[in-house]
Amino acid sequence: MKSNFNTIIDGETPVLVDFFADWCGPCKMLSPILKEVKAELGDQIKIVKINVDSNAPLAEKFQVRGVPTMLLFKNSKQLWRQSGVLQKQELISIINQHK
Repeated sequence: MKSNFNTIIDGETPVLVDFFADWCGPCKMLSPILKEVKAELGDQIKIVKINVDSNAPLAEKFQVRGVPTMLLFKNSKQLWRQSGVLQKQELISIINQHK
């Protein structure tokens, strides 16, 4: 996943990465919100979900200590980071700030 991840975040289109775990309640709440964000923004955003349990080295690289943790990348550069659940409009606003 690591080499593939670098390819995913390297581009003009912002990439929202959601570090999650299957056992995490807030992660389950965030999932439908991310689907709504993708439905509204379409090709303006890529959303990638990364399971911390099966991708521990990647989670460690980005110092993910709690889930859900979201990171926003563009051209391989991290632009934003936050842990916890955000509502759809908050996420859209943050993404629009970094287009």
